[in-house]
Amino acid sequence: MTATAVVTLNKAVEEIKDQVIAWRRYLHENPELSFHEEKTAQFVYETLLSFGNLEISRPTKNSVMARLIGSQPGKVLAMRADMDALPITEENTFEFVSKNPGVMHACGHDGHTSMLLGTAKLLSGMKDQIKGEVRFFFQHAEEVYPGGAEEMVQAGVMDGVDMVIGTHLWSTMEFGTVGICPGPMMAAPDTFWITVLGKGGHAALPHETIDSIAIAAQVVTNLQHIVSRNADPLDNLVLSVTQFVGGTTHNVIPGTVEICGTVRSFDKNLRESVPGLMERVIKGITEAHGAEYKFKYEFGYRPVINDAEVTKWMEEVVEESLGAEWVEHMRPTMGGEDFSAFQQKAPGCFFYVAAGNKEKGITYPHHHPRFTIDEDALEVGVKMFVNAARKIVME
Repeated sequence: MTATAVVTLNKAVEEIKDQVIAWRRYLHENPELSFHEEKTAQFVYETLLSFGNLEISRPTKNSVMARLIGSQPGKVLAMRADMDALPITEENTFEFVSKNPGVMHACGHDGHTSMLLGTAKLLSGMKDQIKGEVRFFFQHAEEVYPGGAEEMVQAGVMDGVDMVIGTHLWSTMEFGTVGICPGPMMAAPDTFWITVLGKGGHAALPHETIDSIAIAAQVVTNLQHIVSRNADPLDNLVLSVTQFVGGTTHNVIPGTVEICGTVRSFDKNLRESVPGLMERVIKGITEAHGAEYKFKYEFGYRPVINDAEVTKWMEEVVEESLGAEWVEHMRPTMGGEDFSAFQQKAPGCFFYVAAGNKEKGITYPHHHPRFTIDEDALEVGVKMFVNAARKIVME
């Protein structure tokens, strides 16, 4: 029975593949930044409305939720797609490039949205076969903290949900696999800002200054000792300085230097200890040289921790709907994702759908101005979603 159901669902997905691609291309042409997805959300709302059998709402200004309530009681399965784009000027040359200057879908969220629309279209026609409920979350603002997921959770979208799943098209994986990772999968992305306050002056008279450049350089170097000497080597921790701004010309020592960066971790206790360790280093170096400092640390999204049981089910979905050879067991990544907000309310699984293709020239990483996806991956994503529904709320 399961095998027959899989074949039927997969065939139905293949029949709407062109529509899913068309949705993706429309969204790619019309990207909107985080917290500004007004037209995107309206497009999603109106498209969902055309399917029938769905209870559609707007939990927040720029998000959409659709509920497919079955004819029989059962579990509640939530599925999530993000919709926001990035402040990047697109350099691709295909016919559906961004029409909005300086804004681009450079992370695959256009694909995520179109895959979940395709899933909603198919499942909405199977209401009588649903035992329980499927909720479709079209989320705003994944790219910008505090993120849209937390806002949706606060609006109550997870009330009564038994499990939640989500996916990310992954351009650095060659098409033909689905990435599964039980347990810790994506790190908590935190941000820090440091200002070194010295005393500016003429570069030819450094003894009359408190050299913020030299002091800030020592701060950057010594911050790396937190990872190498203050954290257990078996714990995952990244501390990266990504901005170092100071000075205006060749012969002036600036009075201040601005430093910014990110910290990535999984362990809660280690994460909470990092700001104190950083400030100890910053305070010690600046005081030793007669300078002052300002330090701000912002905790970002929680880490994505996949539930063991739900992840096992999703691996079985890959095997049943695509074949065992499609399963790729992934290592955790230090990237961040606000899907973790949904996982605070119900067990969940976040998985990757491989979307790179060297033969087609699809090799650019996420957030690159020439990023794109192999659109064949859209069919794979829809198959994963509809077969997850089959396994959890239809069998």
